[in-house]
Parts: sequence; C-alpha cells; structure tokens
Amino acid sequence: MDKAFFNTVKADITGLSVFASIREDPLIQAFLALLGADSETALIGAWSGFMRAFIAASVDTSWSSAIPSLVIRADNEFTRTAERKDAEPSPLLKTLVKTDLERLSRIAAFDISAFGFNAADTVRKAGFEAAAAHIEECARILWEMETPAEKQPMAHIAWSEERLSAYIRAKGAGLLGQYAAFRWNGGAVGTGSGRNVSHLQPVRNPDPVRISDLFGYEEQRNAVIAHTLRFLEGKAANNLLLYGDRGTGKSATVKAVCNEYAERGLRLVEVRKENLMRLQILMEELSTRGLRFVVFIDDLSFETMDDSFTGLKALLEGGVEKKPENVVVYATSNRRHFVKEHFDQMDGPRAFDTMQEQVSLSDRFGLTVIFIAPDQDEFLFIAEQIAIRRGLFDTDGQTAALRTNFRENAVRWARWFNGRSPRTADQFVDWISSGEGFPWE
Repeated sequence: MDKAFFNTVKADITGLSVFASIREDPLIQAFLALLGADSETALIGAWSGFMRAFIAASVDTSWSSAIPSLVIRADNEFTRTAERKDAEPSPLLKTLVKTDLERLSRIAAFDISAFGFNAADTVRKAGFEAAAAHIEECARILWEMETPAEKQPMAHIAWSEERLSAYIRAKGAGLLGQYAAFRWNGGAVGTGSGRNVSHLQPVRNPDPVRISDLFGYEEQRNAVIAHTLRFLEGKAANNLLLYGDRGTGKSATVKAVCNEYAERGLRLVEVRKENLMRLQILMEELSTRGLRFVVFIDDLSFETMDDSFTGLKALLEGGVEKKPENVVVYATSNRRHFVKEHFDQMDGPRAFDTMQEQVSLSDRFGLTVIFIAPDQDEFLFIAEQIAIRRGLFDTDGQTAALRTNFRENAVRWARWFNGRSPRTADQFVDWISSGEGFPWE
C-alpha cells in the first residue's frame, strides 16, 4: 500500500456529495487520520484512535460491513425521498447517488488488516517493538472478523440504489429507520439543512411490551388495533382517546400496538404537556416523512383551560391548517373532559358554558375507548395470566389449594394497596416472583 493508493481512497471520501455527512462520522475521521499519519509515532497514535472509533462503532462488526451500515443509517436528500412512496429521485440525484455508492463500496473494500500488518512492520523498523506487536495483534483480529461479501446483507442492500431505496421505504431514513419510539422536546425537528434531528430524541431502551403480554380488555384493545391498522393502510383515521381508571393498561396498550407494527413503518413520538403549544412544529416536520406516526400524549389533563388546552383543541380539529394524513394523536387520560373541576365552576350561569368548552376537546378525538377497573373475577384472571406468562403459575398443574391461596393473596394485595387493576395484578406477580412473604404475614 503506497501513498498514491491512500490518496485515491481519500479522494473517494472527499468526493462524496449526497452522502457527504458520512465524512463526519468518527470512524471515517479516524480512518482519514490513519491514512494521513506522516511518522511512526503519528502512525501509532492514529492506529490507537482508529481502534477506539472502531470499537465505539460496533464491537461485533468488520470494516467492510461498518461502511454499509453508515449508508443504511444516512439521512439526506436521497434517503428522505426514498422514504416516501409518492416521490421519485431526480435523474441528477440518482447519478450522484450511484457515484457515491461506488466510492463507498471501494472504501469498504479497503483491506484494513493488511494496512495494520504493514503499519506494524513500519513501527517495528523504527524500534517500537511493543507498539508493533500490539498493532499486529489487532490486525490479526480484524482479519478474522472480516465477513465474506456474499454473507453481508447490508452490503447487498447498500451498493444498489434500487435495493437501498426499497429498504429505506420499508424501514425509514436516518434515526427514524433505526428506532421505533421517540421523545420530542419541543424544538424544531429540522433546522438549517433540514437534517438536524436533535430535538427528536430516540428512545434507546423502549418498553418492550407486546400485545401478547396484555390480558383482559380485549374489546378495548381490539378497537385500538383495528383503528391503527386502518391508519397504516392509508385509510382515513381519527385521533384516539383512551380514557378510564388508573392502572387499567391505557398507556401499555398504545405502546404494545406501536411495538407490534413498528416493522410496518409505524413510529411512536411521545409529547409532554408542556410542549403542546408548539406541537404544530412537530406536525409540519412529520408531514414530510414517508412513515406513519402516532403522536402519544400520556396522562393528558389540565388544571385550567389554558393556552395548551386551546392550542391542542385547534390542532386536533378547527385550526386553519389540516393535520397531516400520516399522523394521528393518541392520548390517555383519567379525566373524560381533561380539566380538573373546581368548586366555583360547578354552579352558576357560566357552568354550562364551562362544561361545553371542556367537552369540546374530548369531542375532537373521533374515537374514545373506555377502560374501567376490572371486577374481582377479571382481576384474578389477569393476575393468573401474568403469572402463567412468566412461568410462575400453571393453572393445569397446580392443586386447588395452591390456586385458592394465589387468588386469596391477590385479592388481599388489591385491598392493601392500589385496588383492582392490571397494574396492581402485575405488581402482585412481581412480588411473589421474588419469593418474599407477604406484608400481612
């Protein structure tokens, strides 16, 4: 490997246009520093820096598969166009992408292990035996990690504009292609070049709850599933309110349904009450994307009918601008009309007007699904099913006495603590899974 070859590789990196942001990736920056090392000591330092960046990128990947991963995760004009089913890249954009992918495929083909062995020889000749041995060992590991091209699914996708477009259309571009759930902090999602998504924070450790983890409330859950599938199919969909008693699984239902259909391009974006006044900013950005979004407002309530109340009401229905077709709002609340009732509002000539104003927001949710606290039989059914799911309880194998003991303790748990609800049932099973005695024993 000589300097002329290195310059060719560096020219490929410098020449990236549509995928130019890849140049700023720490792994590529460390690679450029490695190619530019102009002394033995600089080479030792650059190799250490490259190894740090390589480990930070992924411990279990190889150089030739790390570059396709950068392509798959890219967020640019091409990937955002590919994400939309109703858009087609221009001929110029296609040409630029084709050239960039050719450049990136050559970068991915760079033999980093051979470079390491050559670097080890260079620093050894300069008298740095310990450093040479270290570089040599790393190079050997990199060589063993390398995966044949035919066994790299990401490379198969990344080097073809058609396959890459199809992949992004199914999975999403940039961060939206990597994560299924997000939080929005109230700022502009796209600024400047439109690629700054720092205000849309991915949830890196989301609640993994799935539909199969939930028990009871089948009618309510089926209504949410049917409505969500209608939305995913591109049919007209309403905003959805899940209203009812605390702990009955309203939030869990939303998260489970969104987890279930993430592979079909559904994304969950959680919005907090303090950001409702700026919700239109988020709506405008999401409207440009090719995926479908559930904007999730959990535990929605207001102390008074303030600006957040009126702003959300206008956004849901009644404002000048139409809500994007690829966005629905799902909200949960313990209050049917959202606003806390004060004693001085319950009577008098303005009471009717106040009630009508409160109802006007809940009416803007086209579909309301009601969750009420379970009766004792349903509570015990839910508790048993959770225990069975976790392998703690088997209704077929347990004796009548053991099952009776389980049910009696579950009832007592609900009386002692938070009342009957799926959440209480889950907390009860959590307790018995630890093998501890009960507080009343």
